[in-house]
Amino acid sequence: MYYTYVLMSKKTDRWYTGVTCDLRKRFNDHQQGKSQWTKGRGPWTLLYYEACLNEGDARSREIYLKSGMGKRYLKNRLKRSLSLTIEG
Repeated sequence: MYYTYVLMSKKTDRWYTGVTCDLRKRFNDHQQGKSQWTKGRGPWTLLYYEACLNEGDARSREIYLKSGMGKRYLKNRLKRSLSLTIEG
């Protein structure tokens, strides 16, 4: 399985979208500052993930979720969760 995932920085409220075949390990890498792109912006909250059988499908989904339409999709899909993270 390949996972497309979205993290939110508790420090900056910015989002990071990525792809991995081991979601738990990758999330822990982000938390520990082992990722060049997210280092120094943690701690992180896992907002969303999707599982795909094919890596190409997961990468295509990553590209979509990074687009304007993809971000609107996520904000609409996660509106209740996002209100909780903002309040909490």
